[in-house]
Amino acid sequence: MKPASRNERGQRAEDLAADFLRRQGLAVEARNVRNRYGEIDIVAREGDTLVFVEVRLRGSAAFGGAAGSITAAKQKRLLTAANLYLSGFSRQPPCRFDAVLLDTLDIERITWQRDILQM
Repeated sequence: MKPASRNERGQRAEDLAADFLRRQGLAVEARNVRNRYGEIDIVAREGDTLVFVEVRLRGSAAFGGAAGSITAAKQKRLLTAANLYLSGFSRQPPCRFDAVLLDTLDIERITWQRDILQM
């Protein structure tokens, strides 16, 4: 059997993250939202709050693991992509940025970090 490709592993990580967030009570509204500034992995709602979620999978804790892979450049792209996404709203809802971090494709080892960025 051929090992999973990077894209297949990334898709599996996003599937696990979306399922995890649903179990936490969030409503997943969109996935893989792409615009000219980047991609938002998951857009969800928690009550009135729109939640932009970055999903990160790293097979090793080297170089900071999954959390350490959200660099300043990545943060800037996320903010810019989210602002463009929000431009389609007549009234901007309360928003936050979360991260779902996986070091393996194991649902039991998910870390959910809330409010990782400020708009």
